[in-house]
Amino acid sequence: MAKAYDYLFKLLLIGDSGVGKTCVLLRFCDSAFSTTFISTIGIDFKIRTIDLDGRKIKLQIWDTAGQERFKTITTAYYRGAMGIMLVYDITSEKSFDNIKNWIRNIEEHASAEVERMLIGNKCDMQDKRQVSREKGEHLATEYGIKFMETSAKGNINVDEAFLSLAKDIKAKIDKKAGTDQTGNRVISGGIRPKQDSNKKPGTSFWSRCSLF
Repeated sequence: MAKAYDYLFKLLLIGDSGVGKTCVLLRFCDSAFSTTFISTIGIDFKIRTIDLDGRKIKLQIWDTAGQERFKTITTAYYRGAMGIMLVYDITSEKSFDNIKNWIRNIEEHASAEVERMLIGNKCDMQDKRQVSREKGEHLATEYGIKFMETSAKGNINVDEAFLSLAKDIKAKIDKKAGTDQTGNRVISGGIRPKQDSNKKPGTSFWSRCSLF
């Protein structure tokens, strides 16, 4: 039976409550948008499989609660994450200012090799904008990470953001494993390894992507 995917990437969405993390996730995984705001309790996740460089990549995307009372629960999921999206609301200066606190959480709880991306959500609400695009770009440059503005409601740049993050993760894994884009030789985390038909499967860094 053919394998369902070649890579498994665990991604994390973090940011203040109400910035639209769940809406971004629903737009990407279900092509849906809801105007009803229901705050995430603790943590939730969805899965979508994409094609990239001729490989099937299973994205396991975890949506975290932004409230302080869930911090102990959500920070446990930083471990093993291969990509983290830091999301703020362009109509909320406070959510943007708190991004530095979220980055500190990453530095304290996530792998040093994790790929990060800054997302300014709700870019369709230009009349209520409090955070300029330039401020977002400047902060991203300060931390050496990519930046993109999105709108879950308007379906703007949501797919592009996830695909860009996945591409960066795959490139890092391929480089570490000494492969090209075809990924024929795999020895690093997040990859569903190809098995030699004459050898029994063994343990590998695949365990890094297991559920908690």
